[in-house]
Amino acid sequence: MVRQEIDRVGVVGAGTMGSGIAQVAATSGYEVVMRDIEPQFVEHGFDSIEHSLERLASKDALPADPETIRDRIAGTTDLADLGDCDLVVEAALEDMAVKQDVFQGLEDHCASDVMLATNTSTLSITSIAAALEHPERVVGLHFMNPVPIMEGVEVVVGEKTTDAVTKLAHDIADDLGKTTWESDDKPGFVTNRILMPWINEGIRAYDEGVASKEDIDAGMELGTNVPMGPLKLADHIGLDVCLHASETMHEELGDRYKPAYLLKRKVEAGDLGKKTGVGFYEYD
Repeated sequence: MVRQEIDRVGVVGAGTMGSGIAQVAATSGYEVVMRDIEPQFVEHGFDSIEHSLERLASKDALPADPETIRDRIAGTTDLADLGDCDLVVEAALEDMAVKQDVFQGLEDHCASDVMLATNTSTLSITSIAAALEHPERVVGLHFMNPVPIMEGVEVVVGEKTTDAVTKLAHDIADDLGKTTWESDDKPGFVTNRILMPWINEGIRAYDEGVASKEDIDAGMELGTNVPMGPLKLADHIGLDVCLHASETMHEELGDRYKPAYLLKRKVEAGDLGKKTGVGFYEYD
């Protein structure tokens, strides 16, 4: 059986997603251990957390003061320091070999009743867990970006994932103040399977001169009531992230997921969206 009493949460990865997951877990009262491979990555994660907490505190959107929440998070570069955690969420690079290596390390250090979750947005849960002695405790827990703001979490059920682990994933997300939906372990799951073709078609429409980027985004926002049009959303997600997700699903599902030419060109130029200051739009 999977451990039900969760007091201490481990997070692998201190980037945008990992630091966000660490923040929401600490905000909900959990003790957190956030691990990355280099000390500077861990420090950058803490910088992001502190900036986010200050912003939320200015809006009276925190249940405790930022310092109290921050003090619930410990940083480390040693995967073994996650060995006493009751639950671990992996948010490392979106690369199958990297994730498999991380999970094999976690299996070496974590008790066999500890749920191991992955924040992958496109990769197979079954494949990530395939080399483990206990693949039944691995589940997808796909948070949306930015984690402290976005309400949704996608729970993805692998081939070996048990019902108890699936239920615990839903319960943990609920305790973090999130609302869940569930997906089978199919390429792209629910969110990216539908989102990436939409984004790519918006990029193609712009590249083919259907309308200006502003009018494409306005047409989708005003015409379909989405909060953000496809080009603006791609910038927000990161054009490199969109390209990687599209390429992964293209490989699995065929030409309907083929990345737009202009998306590939933007990524090759290093214009990745909001995080670099330039994508389809320019940012301060």
